[in-house]
Amino acid sequence: MSTPTYAHGRYSGDGSHLFWLAFRTGLLTILTLGIYRFWAKTRVRRYIWSSVLLDDSRFEYTGTGLEKFLGFLMAVVFLAIYLGVVQIVLFYFGLTLFREPDSPEDIVAQVVAGYVTVLSVVPFLFFAIYRARRYRMARTRWRGIRFGMDKAAGGYALRAMGYWLLTILSLGLLLPLQTFRLEKYMVDRTWFGDARFHQGGRWTALYRRMLHIFIGLAILLAALIGAALSADNTAFLVLPFVATPVGLVWLAVGFISFRVQSFAYLAQNTTLGGTVAFDARPSTPKVILTWILGSLLVGLVISIIVAILGGAGAIVFGGVLSMADGDPGGGTIAATVVLAVMGYVLVLVGGDAGALVAITQPILRHYVETTTLINLPALADIQQRAADPGADAEGFADALDVGGAF
Repeated sequence: MSTPTYAHGRYSGDGSHLFWLAFRTGLLTILTLGIYRFWAKTRVRRYIWSSVLLDDSRFEYTGTGLEKFLGFLMAVVFLAIYLGVVQIVLFYFGLTLFREPDSPEDIVAQVVAGYVTVLSVVPFLFFAIYRARRYRMARTRWRGIRFGMDKAAGGYALRAMGYWLLTILSLGLLLPLQTFRLEKYMVDRTWFGDARFHQGGRWTALYRRMLHIFIGLAILLAALIGAALSADNTAFLVLPFVATPVGLVWLAVGFISFRVQSFAYLAQNTTLGGTVAFDARPSTPKVILTWILGSLLVGLVISIIVAILGGAGAIVFGGVLSMADGDPGGGTIAATVVLAVMGYVLVLVGGDAGALVAITQPILRHYVETTTLINLPALADIQQRAADPGADAEGFADALDVGGAF
């Protein structure tokens, strides 16, 4: 690596093309009562993957909607059986969700049954996250070479539960440990061809990326202290009123900053095959500003469209009322309801497509264009690897509505 060659990421996606693609597939998803969502997500992924270039070579997504649909059906059947068994066990111990409570003891038992049911699904949430990422890797190609991941979803689920528990018990102080170790578990089991990725670095280095989280917490603590002191001196009342909203906003910004800068640190300490390295320089202010401006733009457009549709609907309905002497027929009311529903559907689908174009794509573009691959010639030594057995579709992820973007 004494004379490294760099390859910078580039994103070529077009906003109008992506909007109409997301809009059409969103309408088809609603018209098919959600069934088309698997094909819709696949089509959007194919477009986005093909818009990402590295060394002028496009990425390729080879997944299919049918794979995802069949995976979803299998996951739903498995989860239904699993939750049925959980309910049988709970009923054996006198706990059930499906009985009208007759006493305070019944209410407590029902609450306990609810918590047990929810917690019993938690392992599958983490299981789904790993499986979904493994599926995306197995269906991603670059320069004709597949990515892949080892079969280790069970190990990830166990570790994720442990690290999340540590993070909760430490009141968030071990968030860097959780973030680093879980990402390292997945990166160290990821391949490009016959070359394995490796996550280096130290988890303690992520504490620097938590600076704004700590500032936000400090402001909220000051608000709490001010609220306590205001009992003896009303002059302190201004502190919680001012500090609370500032602290909440700062804390939210802090979590976004932590995610952005953690990604940068982890990427900068990732290697491929021991010879290829990476660099990432995303800007937290740019990500936040893009999110804010995109949200305002989408919200403004939706508000304008809703106002126009509402005004037009009121005018039309008012005209119908006047012609019918204030007594519209059933057909008129039904037609008005249908038009209102259609307008709501169009706004909903358009809003989702607009958010994808105004928020998601610009942020993705920024991440891609601030990422660099180092030592490009070393990729010539990487060969194709056998396909990963069992890299099935994201059934659990789709059934539980988790598992990643697009």
